[in-house]
Amino acid sequence: MTSDTFTTECYVYITLPGQTTPITAGRFTLNANRRGVPTGRFVYGKSYLGRPDAVPLDPIELKLTQQVYETVHLKGVFGALRDAGPDYWGRRIIERHENRPQLGEIDYLLLSPDDRAGALAFGLNQTPPAPKRRFNKTLDLEKLQAFADAVVKDEEFPIDSAYHQVADLMVVGTSMGGARPKAVVEDEAGLWLAKFNRFDDKWNSARVEHAMLTLARACGLMTSESRIATIGGRDVLLVKRFDREKVKNGYLRARMISALTLLRAEDTIQSRDKWSYVLLVEELRRISDHPVEDATELFRRMCFNALISNVDDHPRNHAFIAKNREWHLSPAYDLTPAVPISLERRDLAMACGDDGRIANAKNILSQHSRFLLKDDQAEIIVRTMFEYIRQNWYAISRSAGVSEQDCERISGAFAYPGFYPQVPIT
Repeated sequence: MTSDTFTTECYVYITLPGQTTPITAGRFTLNANRRGVPTGRFVYGKSYLGRPDAVPLDPIELKLTQQVYETVHLKGVFGALRDAGPDYWGRRIIERHENRPQLGEIDYLLLSPDDRAGALAFGLNQTPPAPKRRFNKTLDLEKLQAFADAVVKDEEFPIDSAYHQVADLMVVGTSMGGARPKAVVEDEAGLWLAKFNRFDDKWNSARVEHAMLTLARACGLMTSESRIATIGGRDVLLVKRFDREKVKNGYLRARMISALTLLRAEDTIQSRDKWSYVLLVEELRRISDHPVEDATELFRRMCFNALISNVDDHPRNHAFIAKNREWHLSPAYDLTPAVPISLERRDLAMACGDDGRIANAKNILSQHSRFLLKDDQAEIIVRTMFEYIRQNWYAISRSAGVSEQDCERISGAFAYPGFYPQVPIT
């Protein structure tokens, strides 16, 4: 990392609770230390610390103090800043849009759009720029889908009068988590995350994910609002942004961090020992304003993910938000089934009990007390959800528009036989 290759410092802006315009919270620098290791440093501005309404950027690492915070983890980027940056898909779009040979971690933060997740933003000036308030409209979906297809296939998009307009549109939506093609769109109700089908999907992913969100709500989970838009014969999943609230003069923004940040973990195999629902609920109980409700909700999600064979329940697919000062578990999102071959054993991405990642009732129940549940409470949740999903997944999927053929393709995901190897259903 050298100063003549990558941007090495930026200002961090925040939109405070109840406000719609950002202010400067502090300054972030990223340089190599004497051993060549990328090292990030963050310091709050004195004027920000002097505000009575100032809030910390996250609930665990960047407290409201005058000290200089330092980290060598995550390539020197603090977790709360990383969560506001682009994901894998977003990086692909930014790299394609910028057509630059090299980008540093701060470059990605600076080039990520105004719709980024949470309440943070980044810039090179001490005074933040006015919000652009430019979002795609739902009528843009067909153009965005075509551009997404080209990126997925590594094809060139026709460079005509519409090319740069469409490319600019697709950049909006690059920071919202996950690797699937996506963009942010706006309608009268507010902001939605548009998730596009890929040409190589095994089933209609938009319809199936919408069905899973519907099924989760029927099981009593708190989920993101969703709907399907069909544009040019292609289905697009629209998921309501839970970190934004539309008001007369703009959007209120909730601070947001991922479970990866709360667990102080990374997206690497070396960090997998921290990927754990059991560890996560312990951290959640420390920061949540409603620890009992949030712990129970997390237990339900863990159980639901096991019962739909969701192997994509990694820590970036769980989040925590603060609309005011208090933190709590965000609505569930990215609920997708998989169809592993084994009928006896399936695993989650995160450890869920004494037996690690094994996704069965025995293991899920083994640490129920950590989720502040009594024996009978936990057993009722697991047994009731098992029966409900086993009996209703098909009808709910069909009512959500999943085809008969796709229902057949995903049928092996639900309440698989090995879920109850030793725990009787009574």
